[in-house]
Amino acid sequence: MAAVRLAEELAARDDIALTVLSGEEHAPYNRILLSAVLEGTHAPDALTLRSPAWFAEHAVDLRLGVRVVEVDRGAGEVALADGGRVPWDRLVLATGSVPTLPPIRGLVRRDGTLDPRVHAFRSLADCQRLDAAVVPGQRAIVVGGGLLGLQVARALAARGMETEVVEGAGHLLAGHVGRAAGDVVARDLRRLGTEVYTGARAVRLEAPGLRLDNGHLLETDLVVLTAGGRPAVSLARHAGLMVRRGVVVDAALRSVSDERIHAIGDCAEHRRRTTGFVPPAWRQAEVAARVLAGGSASYDGRRTVARLRAPGLDVAILGEPGAEAGEVVEVRNPVAGSLRRLVVDGGRIVGATLVGDLSRVGLITQLYDRGTLLGPDEPGRLLLPERVDAPVALPDTAEVCACAGVTAGEVRACTSLAQCRDSTRATTGCGGCEAAVRSLLAGGRATGSDAVREGFPA
Repeated sequence: MAAVRLAEELAARDDIALTVLSGEEHAPYNRILLSAVLEGTHAPDALTLRSPAWFAEHAVDLRLGVRVVEVDRGAGEVALADGGRVPWDRLVLATGSVPTLPPIRGLVRRDGTLDPRVHAFRSLADCQRLDAAVVPGQRAIVVGGGLLGLQVARALAARGMETEVVEGAGHLLAGHVGRAAGDVVARDLRRLGTEVYTGARAVRLEAPGLRLDNGHLLETDLVVLTAGGRPAVSLARHAGLMVRRGVVVDAALRSVSDERIHAIGDCAEHRRRTTGFVPPAWRQAEVAARVLAGGSASYDGRRTVARLRAPGLDVAILGEPGAEAGEVVEVRNPVAGSLRRLVVDGGRIVGATLVGDLSRVGLITQLYDRGTLLGPDEPGRLLLPERVDAPVALPDTAEVCACAGVTAGEVRACTSLAQCRDSTRATTGCGGCEAAVRSLLAGGRATGSDAVREGFPA
């Protein structure tokens, strides 16, 4: 998804010959919506971001099903698995992340293949294999209680499977929210019919099912691994580039080891941080494109907006609310299953967690993004539910699509959803802004609760 945004930014330039090499057989697609394909609400071809015909029309050399095995910095070439070599003056690594197998005995059989019950969920091919294995009424276990794991669990439940989630940490979404918010999400999952096991690790896959470290056996027909992923950096490491968790880059997204090489998306590490979300990856692509075109731009890496895309679960996370310093303002309603938490430093929102009630997510995100100075009573008022009987139309400057940074005014300037998608990329990230976009295109009064609903794991 980072690479296709880079191609869009560079496609109009006649002075740059662009080649895109992809190991997958599919044209670039929206990974965020893979769980929607698994649910059955989206067809696989609906996820395509740009077709091969688009690349051809814009003179971009798109090569699918091509595996790069080496980056030769001395020769300025990449070597392919089929023996071919592709020269470059500038190289952009957008290799994303790869799943890693958790330390569970029995996942791999003696012949080196995975147990047929075991599935990863990172690519369209993974999604299609899992889709073919779904049998309503059978049991499924999702290993991993992060954003991706919960999306997969809800998708399998929507397909009629009895689904359980196993998370080794003490609560769900442990990498993003505190225990109180994680417990609210777990309560909502159980209400929706999905059992949750936290603070328990899967240790062995047996014939009947999955054994936990507390000795409990969970019978299952499918096991989906969503815990354990890492940036794909083997090419960079073998090329001698500086790699920690990701490819270490500066503010221009250039490798600190070789200014001819950039890294964007999940594989890039900036200021000791990697990101698995689409909005920062797309921002990185825009910055890298300007630099490659001879201009100047910098990436600050501060803005992160994440939203869980799963039926029946409402979660939005702004920044790193558990790590930010500041005063905490929090409202909980355990009966309704909601928690709203702001971290405010110097009168500005620096982090937020919203679970179960996203009625004010649009306004809160705008204030966070702009660094708006709040009065002493405003943080508390922001956590009160929006009055549904008093909608306020979005101003043109309000951000509707956080993935692509699209405002209400930019949407209103379009005449159709197709034009809006093509010219602004709104709705092509997580898709959570589609209702607001359609309302704005129809001349409706989309409200603050409709805005800024994106930001998912890429």
